[in-house]
Amino acid sequence: MAKDVAKARGNQIWLLSFYRVSEITGALFFGRLAKSAKPGPIQMDLTRHFADEAAHARLWTDCLAKLGAVPLKLEETYQERYLAAAGMPANLMEVLALTQIFERRVINQYSRHARLPGLDAPVRETLALIMEDEKWHLQWIRDALRGMEAEYGADAIATALKRYAAADKEAYADVLARHGDKLDVLMGGRGADAETDEEE
Repeated sequence: MAKDVAKARGNQIWLLSFYRVSEITGALFFGRLAKSAKPGPIQMDLTRHFADEAAHARLWTDCLAKLGAVPLKLEETYQERYLAAAGMPANLMEVLALTQIFERRVINQYSRHARLPGLDAPVRETLALIMEDEKWHLQWIRDALRGMEAEYGADAIATALKRYAAADKEAYADVLARHGDKLDVLMGGRGADAETDEEE
């Protein structure tokens, strides 16, 4: 019993650290985009998105501290698996299409996590705070992609979304293959079912 409790705690610290590293990676990515984007609404939304991702990394760091833990040093990120599966985006539209699919994965994962029984209060509170921002991330990117239809065409955008949805499934399967033991213990064996089922 004590061994199971220790394993569950270790898995929780790993998962929260994985969330944190993904948020840091996102902040760095969107910071570079915001810095280089031409002036306008997308530049402004990219800047807010960058700030949100950085704040989320801080929230996960604080959450771990409240649990009496320090973040693990993890080298790999979920974003790297996307690029390995789908390749580097060729333009801003493809960046936003990739981000839309990624953000759907994130909010779905966080939502499933938040529904688990017996969550520690700091985890539950952090998930609730972050998910509010994630809803806005989905909305602004959805609106931006619609605004790009005149330039890129609705079909090209739909194709990009499908390509990144396939990459998302491949990336998530790879995470499960490498770390499914950690996810299954924490998620009650449901980690493999965490698909991106948010509405577009």
